[in-house]
Amino acid sequence: MAEGVNVRFSGELQRFIQERTGATGVYASASEYIRDLVRRDYEREEQRKWLWLRHELKEGLEASESEFESLDTNRLLDEARSRSAERGS
Repeated sequence: MAEGVNVRFSGELQRFIQERTGATGVYASASEYIRDLVRRDYEREEQRKWLWLRHELKEGLEASESEFESLDTNRLLDEARSRSAERGS
């Protein structure tokens, strides 16, 4: 079950919400309007995170193949096991 959150608005903010809800507004209720605002804010935050990740990966994504080096997974695993064994001793 969803947990409820009660919020009170007064004055100019209350009038602003009333203009957007009910018979004259785009939203059926203040709750619908607030849910939409929160959902849009959430989506903006998710988009910001993806943009950050793309920025962080950009250099690698745009690199030419000559800039990459081949990796031997078996060698990497052996090295990791050796380091782990050394720490365990």
